[in-house]
Amino acid sequence: MGKIVINKLPFYFLVFFVSCRPLVTTFEDIESAVYYEDASPDSAEFDNTLMVMTWNIRFGAGRIPFFGDSCGDRVLMTESETMGYLNGIVSFIDSVKPDILLLQEVDVSSKRSAYVNQIQYILDHTYFNYGAYASMWNTEMVPQAGLGKINTGNAILSRWEITDAERIQLSLRTDQDDLTQYFYIRRNILKAKINILGLDTTLYVINLHATAFATDDTKQKHIAKYKEVLDELVDQGAVFVTGGDLNSIPPSTDSTDFCMEDICSGESFHTDADGGPHREGSYFNNFVGEPDLVQPFYDAFYPAISLISTQDTTHFTHSAWNTDYSQVEYWDRKLDYLFTNYQDWSSRGATYNYIDNLSDHAPVSAILNFSD
Repeated sequence: MGKIVINKLPFYFLVFFVSCRPLVTTFEDIESAVYYEDASPDSAEFDNTLMVMTWNIRFGAGRIPFFGDSCGDRVLMTESETMGYLNGIVSFIDSVKPDILLLQEVDVSSKRSAYVNQIQYILDHTYFNYGAYASMWNTEMVPQAGLGKINTGNAILSRWEITDAERIQLSLRTDQDDLTQYFYIRRNILKAKINILGLDTTLYVINLHATAFATDDTKQKHIAKYKEVLDELVDQGAVFVTGGDLNSIPPSTDSTDFCMEDICSGESFHTDADGGPHREGSYFNNFVGEPDLVQPFYDAFYPAISLISTQDTTHFTHSAWNTDYSQVEYWDRKLDYLFTNYQDWSSRGATYNYIDNLSDHAPVSAILNFSD
């Protein structure tokens, strides 16, 4: 990291810098994840089938128009709002009953979500017994828009014991100045073992939330590292399930530019003859310049949703919700995936995009059958 010019920072940031307490938590390349447990874990039975689900829950903010990922200016939720959305998430989980759940954007101690530990709350109010967590953004104070303290990241929840959980650091963006990078998100891969009594193999679970806003090659680096981790498990003869919010559209997607779908009031895009300006990064609107980043996973592993089905709007998983959705499709792209190296489970895959008010992402699930 380059030099940070701290003499331009407010006084309270200088206090943090000169104190023994770091303002921002940084991470080693590989370190242990944080474990969670229900207050009274029970003994879960295994019937040779396993439902796995991935869901970016948007830190329990539902469709509140927050700044940064929609056209709003909200930065904080009330405790009532936080609990309301969390209870909706819990209710949905209980209705579907996945055995293993991969979560992205889950808060454990953030001012924006009233400091509610969302992992512990979900564990305590569902049938899940164990959890593992890897922070992607842990700072005492975000010096922007009044966000304050944030601790958010990826989690794996399971009915069975989780062991050997690792946080694998991903590359930082290189298209930011030093000060912005210091306070910015540090994304990761969360990798863990699930010890299922009655299953004659160790199951690995790998959760990824790739970068969203980078204008350099950071996303390509994240996807490449993710594939490397999975290939290492293949070489070991291990069985895995994996997925998350890859922030990448499927190969051969018809639409690769969402500028007009995501435009906010007062913004102007595509005013030039050559296609005009785009927002920062490809997450919001412009995937044109990206290669088929997800293709290697379809080539090497079994997807929960077949490649041909990803073109069907019933399997789209994301929208920015900035436009009038009475006039267009509510969900407009697929960014969320599940894969395994065990068997073809696409006939048992599902996208729950009838859920339209709990997150800006829809959950995806599939079922492994170990008796096949």
